[in-house]
Amino acid sequence: MSFGTRIAISFLAAAFVATAALGQGAPAHVGAKPFTIEDLVRLKRLTDPQVSPDGRFVAYVLRETDMDANKGRTDIWLLDLSKKGAEPRRLTTDPANDSSPRWAPDSRTIYFLSTRSGESQVWRLPIAGGDATRVTDYPLGIGSLKVSPRGDVLAVSMEVLVECTELPCTKEKLDARGKDKATGRIYDKVFIRHWDTWSNGTRSHLFVARLGADGTAGAPVDLAKSLDADIPSKPSGGDEDFAFSPDGASLVFSARVAGRTEPWSTNFDLFQVPADGSAAPQNLTANNPAWDAQPVFLKNGDLAWLAQDRPGFEADRFHVMLKDAHTGAVRPLTQSWDRSVSRLSAAPDGRNLLATTDETGQAALYSIDIKTGKPRKIVGSGEVGDYAVTGNQVVYSLASLGAPFDLYLTPVTGGTPRQLTHVNADLLAARELSDFEQFSFKGWNDETVYGYVMKPHGFEPGKRYPIAFVVHGGPQSSMQNIWSYRWNAQALAGGGYAVVMIDFHGSPGYGQAFTDSISRDWGGKPLIDLQKGLAAALEKYNWLDGGHACALGASYGGFMMNWIEGNWPDRFRCIVNHDGVFDQRMMYYATEELWFTEWENGGTQYEHPAEYEKFNPVDFVSRWQTPMLIIHGEQDFRIPYPQGLGAFTALQRRNIESKLVVFPDENHWVLKPANSILWYHTVLGWLDAHLKK
Repeated sequence: MSFGTRIAISFLAAAFVATAALGQGAPAHVGAKPFTIEDLVRLKRLTDPQVSPDGRFVAYVLRETDMDANKGRTDIWLLDLSKKGAEPRRLTTDPANDSSPRWAPDSRTIYFLSTRSGESQVWRLPIAGGDATRVTDYPLGIGSLKVSPRGDVLAVSMEVLVECTELPCTKEKLDARGKDKATGRIYDKVFIRHWDTWSNGTRSHLFVARLGADGTAGAPVDLAKSLDADIPSKPSGGDEDFAFSPDGASLVFSARVAGRTEPWSTNFDLFQVPADGSAAPQNLTANNPAWDAQPVFLKNGDLAWLAQDRPGFEADRFHVMLKDAHTGAVRPLTQSWDRSVSRLSAAPDGRNLLATTDETGQAALYSIDIKTGKPRKIVGSGEVGDYAVTGNQVVYSLASLGAPFDLYLTPVTGGTPRQLTHVNADLLAARELSDFEQFSFKGWNDETVYGYVMKPHGFEPGKRYPIAFVVHGGPQSSMQNIWSYRWNAQALAGGGYAVVMIDFHGSPGYGQAFTDSISRDWGGKPLIDLQKGLAAALEKYNWLDGGHACALGASYGGFMMNWIEGNWPDRFRCIVNHDGVFDQRMMYYATEELWFTEWENGGTQYEHPAEYEKFNPVDFVSRWQTPMLIIHGEQDFRIPYPQGLGAFTALQRRNIESKLVVFPDENHWVLKPANSILWYHTVLGWLDAHLKK
């Protein structure tokens, strides 16, 4: 979603049903310490499990935090699935970052990306032992990697200047710019910056390189040179954006060819191209003006992918499409399933697809029957992250509000999972993680709305506890049963706060109509849900102290903090606003992804000014009265930092207690370990000052 990692009403008693019992946190240990901010930053982070073709091994990436260097570093680990109780083995130990493990067809060799040579390049490592050897030696860094089914070709992405036909040309021109004493940038069309990076004229192109007898890659062939597009898409696309056909003869990739309309277009199409680059890419989905993504081949050559139906709406439902390899016939497979698929892959049996989707406050894993399109739940509780299929089993990463990601193994048909890793066992064994519960209530228009509540560390029956009322961003995202590093509920609970979170109208996982309902109504239904949700939680949980509550939110949640200041001004003792929208007018002209603001407000600001004023926090500053902490990153191009400065100026001019924290080296998120620690301590200090003193 674009905002990410998408009114005054009385407190009416709301009936609701508890759907999960308090007690879902990690086992409590008598006398255990609370989970702290420093613990959160030091946690090991598991990602990208990849199962070997023979199903015996799973390789994965583990990120550890180097506090002295103020950054994370990644290594590749290996686990033998054939041996119960097997311990993971660390495959790489270089001080550089090693990531993106991809198996050779022989299941004995892993290709991976590493920065050990300075630039990110492809390396190869035999799992039986031995040193890693370098596979590519290109003048430009490699962003993503995939190995062909026959193991003789690599597909990689690199950022190149479109006017250059050879990689050294791009390298030389970029190096020359770096030496130029004049630092001005000149542009003649928009998308001059994206997420946190100014455009330097490069495009991410997809290349193929044949492996020689000595194991090194030959000269790369640019498959995307005829397209004005990024493959994978920026800023966060990866190898899910392209796929080899089963015979390795061609690739299909997703790309947006939009030219000057790119900032307001979501028209990604699928293109097929010979793997040797002998012909130009052919558009397979030209008849769909909306988003087509994540091509996946079945073993018989049929092609599946994700598609949206409405152009310009990035939070539209992604459903599965299927193209017959022999007849070319295309049919929607999951059109009747009212869920949006977030990640798609194929099972080895060729009869099923696997898909993750938001599901009533969880991030669930399903299998989908190829013939009928019928979904069947495999994992329904917690947050399923990355996954990989092996035979009749699936390896997946799983987290929840009570624990960070670890690997699990379960039959594709569902059943009792087996935990494979315990990457943070030592740290978590010495901490008491808090219990949590999902609840529901009657929100806007008496429709069912869900939320979560978490007990504070050291909870004692009969006592009442101050509340951290956390509002999610997106806005089409969710406060699910997930582990978050941005608004970690356990870290807030460890600070002594009860945590309340509401999945208001606009959240995914409750049907597309529920998600759609927030568009052009940012300050309407969601605020009613928040008001009713807090009232419902206070009625249900008598240990919540409604008189001592602070509201916190980032991105759209930050917008809601500014909106609450003027439209629910007497409810909270304090507010925390991170990267929030303050003025909808300037937000439209300063943000980079225009498709988002245009969809959410019904068009451009100059054609529909009333829609932008309908829920514009700047128009209600005269009502502001609640103390507010404002945090913003200077490299945030999604919601540029003048939005935070404007809100701070309003607070200061009205003589309202306020504090501003600016991170000059952070984007829409706070990523550096030291900055994350400062962020959390500042937030908890603000809450302490207004709720505990």
